[in-house]
This record gives sequence, C-alpha cells and structure tokens, in this order.
Amino acid sequence: MKKSLHTSLLALCLALCCGAPARAQTGAGRPYDEQARALLASPEVRAAFAHVERHRDAILKEWIAITEVNAPSGKEGARADLIERLLQSYKSLEVRRDGAGNVVATRRGTGGGPRVVIDAHMDTVFQDGLKIKAEVRDGRVYAPGVGDDTRNVEAMLATARALDAAGVKTKGDLVFLFTVEEETSFRGVEEFVKENKGRIDHYIALDGGYEGFTYGGIGINWYKHHFIGPGGHTRSQTPPYSATLPAARAIERIYRLQLPRDVPANLNIGMLGGADVVNAKAADAWFTVDLRSTSNEVIADLEKKIAAIVKEEAERERMTVRTELLSSTPAAQIPGHRDSRLVKTAEAVHYAMGFRPPITVTGSNNGNVALLAGISAISTGAGPCRDAHALTENCEIEPLYKGIQKVLALGVAMAQLSR
Repeated sequence: MKKSLHTSLLALCLALCCGAPARAQTGAGRPYDEQARALLASPEVRAAFAHVERHRDAILKEWIAITEVNAPSGKEGARADLIERLLQSYKSLEVRRDGAGNVVATRRGTGGGPRVVIDAHMDTVFQDGLKIKAEVRDGRVYAPGVGDDTRNVEAMLATARALDAAGVKTKGDLVFLFTVEEETSFRGVEEFVKENKGRIDHYIALDGGYEGFTYGGIGINWYKHHFIGPGGHTRSQTPPYSATLPAARAIERIYRLQLPRDVPANLNIGMLGGADVVNAKAADAWFTVDLRSTSNEVIADLEKKIAAIVKEEAERERMTVRTELLSSTPAAQIPGHRDSRLVKTAEAVHYAMGFRPPITVTGSNNGNVALLAGISAISTGAGPCRDAHALTENCEIEPLYKGIQKVLALGVAMAQLSR
C-alpha cells in the first residue's frame, strides 16, 4: 500500500510540475462536439453515408477513370471535360466553366445559411503525353496523380451523389470547385476568389491530408537564379570556367544555411540547367529555389542570404547574376482563426468520426489563396497516399470511403443542415 501511494503521489507531482494533461483531448469543446455528433446521427447524413458504402465499387472505378486522363498543369482540358460531363448528370447542380477554366458546380441551399466552397484541383505535375494506367494491388491503387489530387476530385463527385441520393438539404449553398493550375501558379483559385470573394463564407480545400487539417497557409516563393558568363568550347582557355561552377558552389552554400527551429521553414533546389551541348561551357547556368515558411519575415531573411551567396559566387568568377521571381505567395495566417467556427467545427467533425487530428498552420494549396483574401479556410483530404509527384504514387483504397464521408459531413456542417 505504501509503495502504491508513493507511486501515485509521484505521478501526480510529475503531472503538476511538467504540465502533463489530465486527459487526452477528445474533441473541440462545446457546442461544437455536440453539434457534430448530432449531425452524424441525423437520418439524412446516415443515409448519405450508407450511399457511399453501397457504391464502393463504382467510386473506385470512377476514381481510376479520372486518374487515367492525364492533366498536366495548364492542360487540364480533357479531364475538365470528363468531370463536367459527370456533374451535368446531377440534377441538383448548376454546372459551368469559368473564365480560368475551372469547373464550378453549385448546389443551392434553401436559404439563410453560409456559402461553402469545397475545392480540389484537376491538374497534376506530370508531363504532357504521359500514358497513365492505374494498377490495383494489395489494397492500394497505383498511378501518377492518383492521390494528388484525383482522390479528392473523386471525393467531391461522390459527396454530391450521396447528398442527392439521401435528399440532404442545406441552408447555405455548397459550391464544388474543380480548379486548374494549382501545381504551378494558383491561377485557377486566384481567378475564382477574385470573382467571388464577397460571396464565399467558408473555403475547404481538399489537397493531401486525411487524419487532420491545416488552418493557415505557408508562404511559398519560387526563384530562378541565372549565372551569366562568357561560355566557350570545352578546350578553350580556363578560366573563364563554365557558369556551372559558381552555380554549383552557390548550391552547396545555400544548403548549409540554418533554418529556424521555432518557425516552420523549408528550402529546396529542385531544377538545374546549363549549356545545350556536352562540349560547351555554359554561358547561362541556373537553378531554382523553392522557399517556404509560415513567417514572411523568415522568407525575407533567407531570400536576402541566398541573394548574397549567389552574388558572391558569381563575382568570384567575374560573372553576373540574373534572378527571376517565378511565383510569390505570402504566408497566410488569420489572427484568431484557430477559434473560428470553421476550424472548431472541422476539429469536432474529425473527432466525432474517430480521427485524432493533427492541426497545423502549414497549408500549401488553394486554401492559401482564400486565407490571403481574408476568407476563413482549411485544407484536408479524403485519403492517405504515398509518393506524391512521383511515377510510383499510390493510395490506400479502403480509407477513401471514410474520407468521402468526412468531406460530406464537413460540407453539411458548415452550410447547415436544413429540414
């Protein structure tokens, strides 16, 4: 008894001194948890969930069919045509193609509720002309682009069908948005937000994720640094060297830069280029830099340090530098957003469905654009996948059905169930 009492007192002391939680978190708190549980128990939502379960084979077949239509960023036309044809068979939807090439399908509410946009992007990172053939084995489906972002395109299509089959009505409009050029420029979502900003109450971007979600956007800057030299034949007098030499030295130094430990930040040099033939010194050697952080100040500091390195290495070989800013999306963090209705409801829905969601501020997708416009936004996903942006990309099949149900529940929770 004395040993047991001593152990209990020691455990209590450690909990008090070290700040250990008295219990594991199980939800978002009142009233969000009660509302989420009530929604999931409602006859309409239960019927919609049952529809998803009954149509598993059809969902998988359609997911594969869309995946096999290649959609390089900026060349999404064939996939957009297929998605538009599918949507036009849903009597509840008003379907159109906007000026940017996005496919927009609106499911009108009964009135008096918020307008909710649910988004997935149609484009992939793979080259034009790639022939895609999906393969199913060991409970997974393998194909380039099957996860990013085709799993979420299919989740939206299946959600709309399930809502119709179950007769689910919402007070607010649900807008299913299939965007172009997410992987390269955000042009699709930028045009949509610009055109509709005053008419969007909540934005749910489906892109990656499954167990949890993000509610803030990481800043993303893309640069292309050129080292310009005299060039010449391989056998010409050296120096001058090929412009690849200062480029290589700069790359090595950039990768030695220390990233902050207390703020999320990422740095990657993904593309390299130089001369057009083997037997020539490059007159223009270049590389790209992908710089990301949740802090615009961190991005600016790293940008300054990289610019100094590039300049020093070019001058070392009496060359010049030309830098292109390929893309710039500032970090998007809305003060107080963690306690917003969208974030708290999303948290409650995840817990009510059995998830234990990681919740972060490091989104890197269409949701960033909505957040920058001051629109309450989150990003999540409908299924776990691996090897995104690789030819070996693959996804688990079984979790997708629960992921679709999660997307459905989030949409209805935010647009408000109408009876």
